[in-house]
Amino acid sequence: MKKSIAIDMDGVLADVEDQILDWYKEETGLVMSRDDMKGRPEEELFPDRAVLRKILNKPGFFRTLPVMEGAKEAVAKLMEEYEVYVVSAAMEFPLSLFEKREWLSEHFPAISWKNIVFCGDKSIIDTDYLIDDHCKNLDFCKGKPLMFTAFHNVNMDHHERISHWNEVSDLLKRLEGVEV
Repeated sequence: MKKSIAIDMDGVLADVEDQILDWYKEETGLVMSRDDMKGRPEEELFPDRAVLRKILNKPGFFRTLPVMEGAKEAVAKLMEEYEVYVVSAAMEFPLSLFEKREWLSEHFPAISWKNIVFCGDKSIIDTDYLIDDHCKNLDFCKGKPLMFTAFHNVNMDHHERISHWNEVSDLLKRLEGVEV
């Protein structure tokens, strides 16, 4: 039986950082770069949570996110050896459900609808591995948590880190005791 991997969507498969910066600038006039974001919590970067919620609920935000570099190739390779699930806490932004489903259909068509989980609390997920960018999800992972680097977690070090999709295969082999 194949081992299983749950993969977060936003910030892991979908590159949200530039899009948030662009849409936040459009909404507020405030210009920030990725470097400005590094190591700062979302609450500090976006103190007006109503503006951020407005952006995240705008039609097209989730549908037009770029794919994280290397994600398509890495996920295709993982699907050869693992049961792969995409897990997104989409219930926080219910208008995103359709957009996220359409985005996945376009960019990851090999992932069956049966392997897509939209939920509110990822602690219900019971896979061998969870690749996510938020410690609020990783801290309660039933399997092995793997933290995908994002602006808000660069100063955290209590989970195994992944900085790019090209690292995933070798990391999993190492964790499973297979020579790399």
